[in-house]
Amino acid sequence: MGHFALSANLGFLWRDRPLPEAIRAARAAGFDAVECHWPYGEEAAVVRSALEETGLSMLGLNTAKGPREGDFGLAAQPGREAEARAAIDEAFDYGEAIGAKAVHVMAGSLKGQPRAACEESFARNLGHACDRAKAAGMIALIEPLNLYDNPDYALVGLDRATAMIEQVGRPELKIMFDCYHLQITGGNLLRRFGDVREMIGHVQFAGVPDRGEPDRGEVAYDRLLPAIRDAGWTGPFGAEYRPAGQTDATLGWMAAFR
Repeated sequence: MGHFALSANLGFLWRDRPLPEAIRAARAAGFDAVECHWPYGEEAAVVRSALEETGLSMLGLNTAKGPREGDFGLAAQPGREAEARAAIDEAFDYGEAIGAKAVHVMAGSLKGQPRAACEESFARNLGHACDRAKAAGMIALIEPLNLYDNPDYALVGLDRATAMIEQVGRPELKIMFDCYHLQITGGNLLRRFGDVREMIGHVQFAGVPDRGEPDRGEVAYDRLLPAIRDAGWTGPFGAEYRPAGQTDATLGWMAAFR
């Protein structure tokens, strides 16, 4: 198989330690890159220093969830465009400061609002994110979630994500192809990856259906990920799973890719 590039998602892995320490732990465990969720509590300079020390790149981070109870992103919230753009600016400012490659722009919940209005708001805010991405030499990502974990999310399922990419029509906008979410919402992962290959900006994985270690559950990642690589994916694969205990004790799955 040769060397297989793997990224540690520090939103879930080594959560028991500050982000700079988690970056060092990922390096010690043999990961090739890192990614995170909401790093804003850490000084960007300290995070950048840990990245430089370890030689790892930060693949991406998320826009803030939002200040209100139940917020899970702001970009598809009609009437909250100023908040959404502030969150996008915050993410790109921080991302630029640490040398990150992408910002995942979180859509948020429908909250009983008309889908058309949410999608219109999302498209406009994504235009702003693409402007920021272009200026920074980065990309903007959208991630279709699944209907069991996030039934009310404004972006569920791959079809809605591809439609939004086409609507916005900007080369800076790509899809976060999360195998965990997309297995739950439609399966057929390898074929669907091939169908939208040109739209994909990052690939993530976790065990299905519990989002645990990737060598458990119904998806054979030891076969799927090499097949995705053979289908043209050249970037790292992001391990975004919830470890059942201390992260270091759950890394046995990595052996299949070494």
